[in-house]
Amino acid sequence: MKRAALAVLAVLAVLSAYLVFDPEHGSMPAGAPAHAADAPVALSPPVAGVPDPGIQDQDLPYREACAREGLSESECVGRLIWFKATGGNERFHTYTFQQRVGVLVDWFRVLRADQRNDRFWAWGIINDPSCCTPGSEGCPAKSLDETYGFDWCPGDDVLLKYVGKAGYVDPACGLKDAALDPDDPHSQGGKADQRHSACDLNFGTSTGALGIRKFPNPRFDAARWAAVNGGNASWSGFNRKMDSVTGLESDSRVSKLADASIEPPFLIGTSCGSCHIAFDPLNPPADPAHPKWENIKGLVGNQYTRMSELLGSGMHKTALEYQMFAHARPGVTDTSAISHDQVNNPGTINALINVAQRPVFKGEAVSKWRKVTECAAGMDEAKCWCEPGRQGKCWQFGTRNDDVTPVFLGGTKVNLPGVHHILKGGEDSTGAHEAIQRVYFNIGSCAEQCWVNHFTDMRQVDPEQRGFGQTPFNVGQCRRDCPSFRAVEDRLQNLLDFFASAESDETDLHAARANARKAKSPAAAYTRADLVADLEKEFGKGAVARGQAVFADNCARCHSSIPEAEGGPFKSRDFAAPNEAHPRKVRADFLGNDQTVPVTEVGTFRCRALHSNHMAGHLYMEYGSESMRGRGVVADIPEPEALKNGGRGYLRNISLVNVWSTAPFMHNNAIGPEICGKPANKANDFHRARYADADNRLLASQPECLRYDPSVEGRFDLYKRSMHELLHPGERGRKITLTNADLLIDLGIRPVEGKTETPLGGFGQVKIPMGVSAGFLNGLLHKQLIGDLFLAKRDPARLEAAGKKDLVPTLQGIADDVLKNPARFVEILREKRDFLAAHYQTCDQLVENEGHRFGEDLSEADKKAVTAFLATL
Repeated sequence: MKRAALAVLAVLAVLSAYLVFDPEHGSMPAGAPAHAADAPVALSPPVAGVPDPGIQDQDLPYREACAREGLSESECVGRLIWFKATGGNERFHTYTFQQRVGVLVDWFRVLRADQRNDRFWAWGIINDPSCCTPGSEGCPAKSLDETYGFDWCPGDDVLLKYVGKAGYVDPACGLKDAALDPDDPHSQGGKADQRHSACDLNFGTSTGALGIRKFPNPRFDAARWAAVNGGNASWSGFNRKMDSVTGLESDSRVSKLADASIEPPFLIGTSCGSCHIAFDPLNPPADPAHPKWENIKGLVGNQYTRMSELLGSGMHKTALEYQMFAHARPGVTDTSAISHDQVNNPGTINALINVAQRPVFKGEAVSKWRKVTECAAGMDEAKCWCEPGRQGKCWQFGTRNDDVTPVFLGGTKVNLPGVHHILKGGEDSTGAHEAIQRVYFNIGSCAEQCWVNHFTDMRQVDPEQRGFGQTPFNVGQCRRDCPSFRAVEDRLQNLLDFFASAESDETDLHAARANARKAKSPAAAYTRADLVADLEKEFGKGAVARGQAVFADNCARCHSSIPEAEGGPFKSRDFAAPNEAHPRKVRADFLGNDQTVPVTEVGTFRCRALHSNHMAGHLYMEYGSESMRGRGVVADIPEPEALKNGGRGYLRNISLVNVWSTAPFMHNNAIGPEICGKPANKANDFHRARYADADNRLLASQPECLRYDPSVEGRFDLYKRSMHELLHPGERGRKITLTNADLLIDLGIRPVEGKTETPLGGFGQVKIPMGVSAGFLNGLLHKQLIGDLFLAKRDPARLEAAGKKDLVPTLQGIADDVLKNPARFVEILREKRDFLAAHYQTCDQLVENEGHRFGEDLSEADKKAVTAFLATL
């Protein structure tokens, strides 16, 4: 979670202290970071024994899905891991997130069983079809007290017995692994199973929402819980804001969620599927709140999820962290949400469709660990390491440009020469296996062992101290110290096999309509020819054929994976042609070349292109290729010069496969109507006003948002509306994101006299009225600003030597104004906003639905034609 932004506590209290106190005669401490609870229940060694299967087979619907999709053994194992494995992040989400990062998740608010029917509409998450509300017909649990207010899910008859007790054997311990890969150097030709214990995948049981898993907390104290909450069915005392007890306004943002003084019954973790599991466009549920297993796919990407609001669900709207983070659109999450980089860079969840045809790039210079069977004598473990107790299970670090991507084509594994460009800016470019593993860090796996002390502590303003800025975590050290890393790593090929399985095949509109008709009449048929006929009735005679020509002339150079030198002229291309060499005859063209282009060429919201976690010296350095970081500087980005290095400023061209089902458009879902859930519980309605006038004031009358509609025709309608906005930029309106509540930041020491807090030294509470740019909060480089303000007053020669001579007079003026009148702090920052944006902002773009104006000069007939044609792909 990003904690950057104004960080007024630091910028004002610490700034003032640094300017007032002479460091030669004593200085104010920067503040000690909070630490995660000293819990003995961390990543325990693998448990010997077999998990109790309980009264219900947890894996039955997963095996049935594998059979339905025709998945192989390896693909099926990968699917199970994708849906269930947390990689141990349940500890992160219970302790580390709150105490080290300072962000509060109210899991009961999100997952309470008595609001199961409202869960999708509120949070966009998908109900587990195997779970039930206690007390409902046929549910094994008869009351909410039995489940601590959660759904009852398969395996809970076992799990619930271990709440407050040790000895739980995780269901992952019972995983039946796929056959060994004989090509894996560690398997010794398929003869030696040296995979780490599956126990450390950490499956737990479902919470009732797919991809969100629960584990029994052995530290739970039933008596203390009952005293705080008055029973087991509600967590009302656990998540109650402390102002209800103290009567103090500042305590409106404090609850027991933060301090671990009361242990909850469950530790809650998330799997990678928590964002990617979605409704199948080919077979959507009749009722989104009550899906069936056949309505679920694991790779499409959930375009409705409110993940940022979910992760901030325990925070008050007046909290700085909430306003900085909880503003992404449905289906969008910040790529650096937890591993914050002080850039406002929300991005849509990748739709993993037709993965086997995704382009790879030859000759990329990649520095990473690769599997070997031995290390040369005397090699430092920082460059080569063999796992103790294993035979020939070693890894060696080095830079090469001959990496391959293993996928199955025609039933045979083929090593495609090159690596993918995975994330929106081409990051995660060291290999498909590594990209999958990196996702586990982004959801909290191996945090304390590997990376939590490598990202920025926003309270640390001393540049000489750890936590001032990001540092790269060491993958080799993580492998050695985190069992969950090894458990996942040893099964990455299973996950990649799942990615390339039938579950990622294209989901075409004509097939979706055919399924809808067959559901009503089994004899009904609907072909691609029928779709073309219907589209031409709607968009004009010959529209599809004309649209193909328009696409070939105007779009294919970016949105085809087969260049003309390889596949012939675009104008004579069948973009829907199958790959005849593939056993399932999947579409040959990925409909996107994944090439990265300067964001200035595309013109869309550029902040995502300035994502910095994969830069040299930053957290995920080992997951970005040297080629990526060696891209040329995009000179005309208006951000400060220092932010243009490290390969930043680029976006990759995305795939248009099944674009009919994935609207709204762009990497932030900003082009197209705003969508929302309209939940029954209005406290969980997170829709916000976005449309603004030319002066960046929100319009008094906002267009109504469209309620989530995953039906075939609902998706198609949203696609058409979004295509209209894409091709008619003048009709989009202006969308911006502003804070939707006042920010209240408590400063300094506030002694309590009775029920009154009296701030010392005049430093009390700073109020930043609602309506501030959320991106400005995210991107203010407050630490650099603090340092430069200090130097401007104490040692301006150092600033001049650093090339900042022109900044000194303004910085001195800001420092003097703040010290003379702290109450004007917010006004001073507003007055100097242009100065701050030019020198201390990572990205200052405000309008979010600009750019991608390609096609706006087409005739109306051609715009309709290309809309019709893309609906067939």
